[in-house]
Amino acid sequence: MRRRTRTRIRRTLLAGLVVGSLLLAGAGWVGFRGWQARSHLLNAAGLARELSAQIVGGDTARAQRTLAALQEQAGAARDATGDPGWRLGQRSPYAGDDLGAVRQIAVAIDDLARRAFPTLLRADLATLVPKEGRLDVGRLRAVSPELTDVNAAVRETRTRLDAVPTANLVGQVRTALTELRAEIDRLAGLTGAADQGARVLPSLLGADGRRTYLLVSQNPAELRATGGMFGAYAVIRADGGRVEIVTQGSAVDLSQFDPPVATLPDETRRLYTDLPAIYPADVNLTPHFPTAAKLYREMVRLRTGTTVDGVLAVDPVALSYLLAATGPVTVPGGPRLAADTVVRTLLSDTYQTMGLKEQDAYYAAAAAAVFNAFLAAKVDQKAVLSAFDRSITERRILFWSARSEEQRILGASRVSGILPEQESTPTVGVFFNDGSGAKLGYYLSPTATLTVGDCQDDGRRELHLRLTLHSSAPTSGLTKSVLGAGKAGNPYIIRTLVYLFSPAGGAVLRARLDGAAAALGGGFERRRQVAVANVEVPPGATRTVDVDVLTGRNTAGTPELWLTPTATPWTTQIVPASSCNQ
Repeated sequence: MRRRTRTRIRRTLLAGLVVGSLLLAGAGWVGFRGWQARSHLLNAAGLARELSAQIVGGDTARAQRTLAALQEQAGAARDATGDPGWRLGQRSPYAGDDLGAVRQIAVAIDDLARRAFPTLLRADLATLVPKEGRLDVGRLRAVSPELTDVNAAVRETRTRLDAVPTANLVGQVRTALTELRAEIDRLAGLTGAADQGARVLPSLLGADGRRTYLLVSQNPAELRATGGMFGAYAVIRADGGRVEIVTQGSAVDLSQFDPPVATLPDETRRLYTDLPAIYPADVNLTPHFPTAAKLYREMVRLRTGTTVDGVLAVDPVALSYLLAATGPVTVPGGPRLAADTVVRTLLSDTYQTMGLKEQDAYYAAAAAAVFNAFLAAKVDQKAVLSAFDRSITERRILFWSARSEEQRILGASRVSGILPEQESTPTVGVFFNDGSGAKLGYYLSPTATLTVGDCQDDGRRELHLRLTLHSSAPTSGLTKSVLGAGKAGNPYIIRTLVYLFSPAGGAVLRARLDGAAAALGGGFERRRQVAVANVEVPPGATRTVDVDVLTGRNTAGTPELWLTPTATPWTTQIVPASSCNQ
């Protein structure tokens, strides 16, 4: 009996040693493969960023070499994380989640390297930009199906990564996953815009018959929610891919309208009264660009008899990006415009040196000069595409089509300026409207930090927004055209109405101004609660607004900020947290 017992013990110990050895060997093998995968993934991530920039920049030769290297590294990472040892490790109670996440990262980068980037290179995004004054609408229609497939592949990859749990991941893996998600979001913005452009641009530019549009200049010296007061405008005509300016005007020419040009929804009137339907300069008090575009289109129709097919809005910062591609342009009646001076020239210098009528004439001439340079035969198409990409990302170029089928294709993309009533990722809006009639927006520098907070019992989440507004305005020396009609007190104070929009279906919980409870106005717009704060910033001062908001139900992912584009670009930060269901 004792002998049989000792035999069983020896067998048990032997089995334990064998299993332990196998586990140790497996762990060593997974560790070795993990080291290999890490090296390949780091290389692939860097190459993917380089390739994205090269595709937008149009450096095809370098992009081809980078793509080959990316496919090699991404394929190696996929192989390293796909063998039986790695799959066994994914079942481990300690490292399984991390190994599974690394595997998903490897698969995602490899899929992009083989399904998305090669097609983007073949399609050549430069076809989205006019050449020698004309867009090749036939070529654009030919590549449209390919761009649609690319966009679908990128979004499919992003959806798979969204499904990867992050709560139990070690810091390095969680950071890698978060960064990859952000990088794919940027790529999805590019592929989505290219897909939409290829589908709608041929028709928009007259492939199926002549079109007419309003090109509107937004002036962020006097802030409005979508960027700035509508100032100079031009009527442009598109026919067979060619575009030309027909006539020009300004908001001053349109005067005001009594009765209002439209009956606004009750919720819009509660926030902005009837001003958007009365004054051309106030159509974009609302951040929802289609509302502003429809109102302005009707105002132009009533005053000029011209009915346009859509409205395109740009601002001087977008012009600066375009001028970096076209080079400086000469403007009759005023200084030459260059990429590094156009914002200061249009938003500051002209107010110091020109009267109102001269300013309007100069703005119109400036718009025509940049427009003509953009359509010139020798323009760098790749640099123009890069300028458009940046401008659309910052919401400095907005477009609305009067044709519903085209507007549906644009959807809730950045260029459409649509404030969505439904969303899967929570969006917090911060929008500015000038509160004094002055032109001091040029001197305003804003920052925003959005921090993800606690989960609620119903799955919603609290978010904390810290907003700062700094004024670099001088204390004297500005002209009346800059200071405007003014209000009682110091005319150099920047007075801004700050509109704080909750996520769709969410709520604004509380707000503080410089640490003290703030008196807020408010209302609702497009299923979002809105709080309005009057913030006055003296020269050299900084004011701080803290706001707590609640997300809507059935939303997930890292929240986003939607901001009024300003003359000085925003400084922003989003501090994420793990999902509520993890």
